[in-house]
Amino acid sequence: MAEKKEELIGKITHYFGKIEVGIVEITKGSLSVGDTIHIKGSTTDFEQSVDSMQIEHEQVDKAKKGDVIGLKVKDKVKEEDEVYKVTE
Repeated sequence: MAEKKEELIGKITHYFGKIEVGIVEITKGSLSVGDTIHIKGSTTDFEQSVDSMQIEHEQVDKAKKGDVIGLKVKDKVKEEDEVYKVTE
């Protein structure tokens, strides 16, 4: 099995606990539905796949540098947590 590679693509800027959505500012590269991400911070460390994402409440399949997306997350995230795209 190949070693996983990770690319830093953005950071969490906000978290809505009630709806379990993290707001991610994409600072590099791109992110697509189906990608796997790794969210890492002082108390955060988990991987999940991107099932859906939204920009301004519209469903999108892909986000690029400069976009700010809403993402359903499976665990709590905090502002400034780093978001990595996992590539094989």
